[in-house]
Amino acid sequence: MSEPTPDDVRRFIAAGLDCQHLEVEGDGRHFFATIVSAAFDGLPRVRRHQAVYAALGDRMREQIHALSMKTLTPAEWAALDPRSTHPH
Repeated sequence: MSEPTPDDVRRFIAAGLDCQHLEVEGDGRHFFATIVSAAFDGLPRVRRHQAVYAALGDRMREQIHALSMKTLTPAEWAALDPRSTHPH
């Protein structure tokens, strides 16, 4: 089984979790993701991470050796980066 690319991991997460913003960096074994999703609203960090692991499913055990992540709601993301707000 070949090592996943950051684009693969991005697709895996996006397929199982509705994300307003999703960035993934990594080297095939270790990844760092910034994930912004309304699904995180009201959830503590542990539950947010569990939602990402659920989206990844078996890939987390079989293909992805390490994943660090920053999980934010759209409001938290907007507070960090004013450029992330989009006009309606």
